[in-house]
Amino acid sequence: MLDIDTIRNDFPILREKVYGKPLVYLDNAATTHKPQSVLDRVINHYSRQNSNCHRGAHFLSEQASAAYESARESVRSFINAQSPAEIIFTRGTTESINLVAESFGRKFVRADDEIIITQMEHHSNIVPWQRLCESRGARLKVLPMNKKGMLKLDRLSKLITENTKLLCVSYVSNTLGIVNPIREIIDLAHRYDVAVLVDAAQAVQHIPLDVQEMDCDFLAFSGHKMYAETGIGVLYGKQRWLEAMPPYQSGGGMIGNVGLRESTYAELPLKFEAGTANAAGAISLQAAIDYLQEIGLDAIVNYENELINRAVESIASLEGVIVYGDFPQRCGVVSFNLENAHPYDVGMILDKLAIAVRSGNHCAQPLMEHLGISGTVRISLALYNTPQEIDKLIAGVEKCRDMIGSRYVTTK
Repeated sequence: MLDIDTIRNDFPILREKVYGKPLVYLDNAATTHKPQSVLDRVINHYSRQNSNCHRGAHFLSEQASAAYESARESVRSFINAQSPAEIIFTRGTTESINLVAESFGRKFVRADDEIIITQMEHHSNIVPWQRLCESRGARLKVLPMNKKGMLKLDRLSKLITENTKLLCVSYVSNTLGIVNPIREIIDLAHRYDVAVLVDAAQAVQHIPLDVQEMDCDFLAFSGHKMYAETGIGVLYGKQRWLEAMPPYQSGGGMIGNVGLRESTYAELPLKFEAGTANAAGAISLQAAIDYLQEIGLDAIVNYENELINRAVESIASLEGVIVYGDFPQRCGVVSFNLENAHPYDVGMILDKLAIAVRSGNHCAQPLMEHLGISGTVRISLALYNTPQEIDKLIAGVEKCRDMIGSRYVTTK
């Protein structure tokens, strides 16, 4: 059992009021808030050891470098990678995916090769592959969804050919909250010697990750979706892939020796970390991992499962509300619409009630097209949300329906 009152007290922003009312924050898939322990760790870094990592021989630089590499080890342990060399710090999931598209693509993708994505992907896991295919003369294939919002996995083996180089798939949909059978997908792809990139941006804060057990080739996630700072993310890659791939960016930090006509590159992981390291971001990520592990990931999973089930049942019970997705396992996210109401109108009314939700296409326009809609209202939960906040949301949606008035027509 989680001590929710104590947990909520760890997050200073949850004491803020919006329009004079207590904040109900249900937009955690966009970004999570930061516990005091993360804020304190960052302030301590800037107050006592701020310096450029891996650049100087002086005391502060050595302190900052040690803290940065300690954070890398924490991430390695958190996702059970084999080596710290497999952990690349990036700005977030988007940059991690772009790194693979650029570096893996430059090395391994040629004309008439194929990349497979799915119909439910975030734009960050679509557009980089479109650009790669356009630049290399490769083909982009799409694994479709069924009416319930689940991937048609029976189609995957038919999509894969001898020219398929990479499969890119989200662990958890940022729009529907469906948890994809990621191990089954990876096993099938590997049967055909196809590498797999997993977008774990919506999984890392809700589901324990073990990259060795999953056997994924690449995995990407963002710190700010798991209680750390913005501007820090992780790319995990199997060492054999990373060693074979060329650098993503060039500059200080990623070089071995530089001459006027040719240069050599640093060993992993620094080969992929050009420029000044985001030491504060890495330290915040380590602090967030420490915070999650102190609470206990199993306890968090159990609590959040109860919370998401309550949210789905409560929202689905409302007259005139459509909940999207019908599948056995949902994680973190519920998307819905109020009949005859635009999701932006619902979002704006809820905001005036101090309930923060997300309205729109959630950077998943192909998925919206599949559903035949332009957008949804999305709630997304975190470990500090409460059943009472779900009740406030339900009351808020009912108020939206009342305010819309004569435009509301029930179909039930």
